[in-house]
Amino acid sequence: MALAAPAMLTMLAILASCGPPADQYTLTAVAFGDLPGWRDDSAAAALPALARSCGVLEALPADRALGPEAIAAFTGTAADWRKPCAALAALPAGDDAVARAYFERWFQPYRAAIGGEAEGLFTGYYEAELRGAWRRSDRYTVPLHARPKDLVDVDLGRFSEEWRGRRIVGQLKGGRLEPYPARARIGSEAMTGDLPVLMWVDDAADAFVLHIQGSGRVRLADDTEVRVGYAANNGHPFVSIGRKMLDRGLITPANASMGAIRAWIRANPKAAGALIDEYPRYIFFRVVQGAGPVGAQGVALTAGRSLAVDPAYVPLGAPLWLDTSHPGAPDKPLRRLVVAQDIGGAIKGAVRGDLFWGTGEAAFAEAGRMKQKGRYFLLLPRSLAARAASSY
Repeated sequence: MALAAPAMLTMLAILASCGPPADQYTLTAVAFGDLPGWRDDSAAAALPALARSCGVLEALPADRALGPEAIAAFTGTAADWRKPCAALAALPAGDDAVARAYFERWFQPYRAAIGGEAEGLFTGYYEAELRGAWRRSDRYTVPLHARPKDLVDVDLGRFSEEWRGRRIVGQLKGGRLEPYPARARIGSEAMTGDLPVLMWVDDAADAFVLHIQGSGRVRLADDTEVRVGYAANNGHPFVSIGRKMLDRGLITPANASMGAIRAWIRANPKAAGALIDEYPRYIFFRVVQGAGPVGAQGVALTAGRSLAVDPAYVPLGAPLWLDTSHPGAPDKPLRRLVVAQDIGGAIKGAVRGDLFWGTGEAAFAEAGRMKQKGRYFLLLPRSLAARAASSY
């Protein structure tokens, strides 16, 4: 049974701004036994990530919708998630059989598809590692900027219901809101002095990777570490540098990975500067406290269990069954429970995800190579199933 209706699908096309209007987003109820590899995963390994998300959901007002209005019948309100979250708190740690029984008791899986197509793209990301200092020196010359005071992030939905879900970022100039400058302008000498600097790092290639990944750890000279994370962006669109490099023959399809991009930037610093300026989006950073990088839901991410999604289709905090393959190995299944805990500028579309691999070079290698076909099954509270079916 496909839980979808034309009115809902039209709204989804507007919210997501992706794909032709004729596309239809469907959620089809399936049994847990239909999930490929369901009994092979360590289900208990996903519980800490879900527990973090439950902490956020339980603190929300009971009537707070967990997804866009178009899919509210399926995703419900915070109140609909409280019983599953309360049951989670009573589970013992490390018992896969108990964890699987928990999900089977409290959740209903749905296969997601767009226009009848259940297969989409799954990539990876990681927490970058850099070397840096609080003050500029001959070694540390690359700035990580903090959020500027004149940057304004506007939720257009507060001004008109028809703009709900849309935001713009700008700069206050003479009492008017103007577009914020693109990366090339931000990096110019004319503007650099006006921007607050959070830290200085020693590698422009690593700094650029940090702008793409959104979070990282900076090791100081005394071996202490500072975690930095996303604070804001300049409102410009995400542009694929990898695509530009492929089109110009700077890298080949066989080595089109983040590792290859970083290596080329290091080997060609002058040409790389001009290329990077073609990436108009600029990220501003903040110091992040806690045990791990923080995703868009406001919780620390869990390596291998946190997924960045398009929130127009998947509510943050929801568990999913991921059915894809390992980076660079399409014949090696990667099937596991994950939790939607983050978003990303390039993560747009109904069947789209970005898997968090962790911190360090090993995670960088896996994340940088991941560009796999796959699908997901959205797990929603069973209490919502009958309500959603009767709503459409």
